[in-house]
Amino acid sequence: MTTESALSTATLGGGCFWCLDAVYRELRGVHAVVSGYAGGARANPTYEQVCTGVTGHAEVVQITFDPAEITFRDLLDVFFVIHDPTTLNRQGYDKGTQYRSVIFTHDDEQEQIARAYIAELESQQMWPDPIVTEISPVPAFYEAEAVHQDYFTNNPHQPYCMGVVAPKVAKARKLFWERLVKAS
Repeated sequence: MTTESALSTATLGGGCFWCLDAVYRELRGVHAVVSGYAGGARANPTYEQVCTGVTGHAEVVQITFDPAEITFRDLLDVFFVIHDPTTLNRQGYDKGTQYRSVIFTHDDEQEQIARAYIAELESQQMWPDPIVTEISPVPAFYEAEAVHQDYFTNNPHQPYCMGVVAPKVAKARKLFWERLVKAS
């Protein structure tokens, strides 16, 4: 049994937080996923305020994980598969700084891992365009409203979930099946 002190936290933004939330909840070693907002100027922003783009916040997920079961690098493996890190302030039809690709690091080790990982991806020329993922120290994190937590599970037939979230979940299940909770 893992003690709370052995758990780590990662904060990632890769477009709409519903997508990331849905994927990370299924991974073995992930203990909690909380959708929220980070990186902006307004304290306690609402979803409606963040959606306007004026607060400067990104939609993010804060992941509590057991590094003995899943590493920060493993989380980044998934992160760079389920979103496009080469589009500035955009993921598909979602446009604005609130949808930017961002890794908010919790310590120097996470920053070093993230920078090295991006350099590795760039050297492999995984995408035709350069990676624009922001790497910054974690700012204040504000939990999103309850309706946004575990949104995909609670709203699988909502059109956005069917058209955008479900394909990302399916892709992650296919590529990372050995890391799924049910695969153990």
